[in-house]
Amino acid sequence: MAELPNCPKCDSEYTYEDGTVLVCPDCDHEFTVAESVAESASAEPEYRDAYGTPLVDGDTVTVIKDLKVGGTSSTLKIGTKVKNIRLCGGDHDIDCKIPGFGAMKLKTSVVKKA
Repeated sequence: MAELPNCPKCDSEYTYEDGTVLVCPDCDHEFTVAESVAESASAEPEYRDAYGTPLVDGDTVTVIKDLKVGGTSSTLKIGTKVKNIRLCGGDHDIDCKIPGFGAMKLKTSVVKKA
């Protein structure tokens, strides 16, 4: 017997086939195998820099414009290199440590991959 995918809505393992669709008895969600594969593939977001280059954890990026640092009177200058970034969800996608500034969050729209 072939392994059926879990329900994409409630993650129940008790799905069954009903003609051309799969049905979840727990939440009554009907889906196809193609929908299940597409939803699981799009579950992890893809992060891209300001120029469309894909970013991954551990990359080195460069700041492409001057940024005012909130809570201080200092400015993060254009061309500042940021090493070993961590990608996270939310409004600001990049978690990093910048020498001279400390821990900071940046948006992918203000950096380019180095």
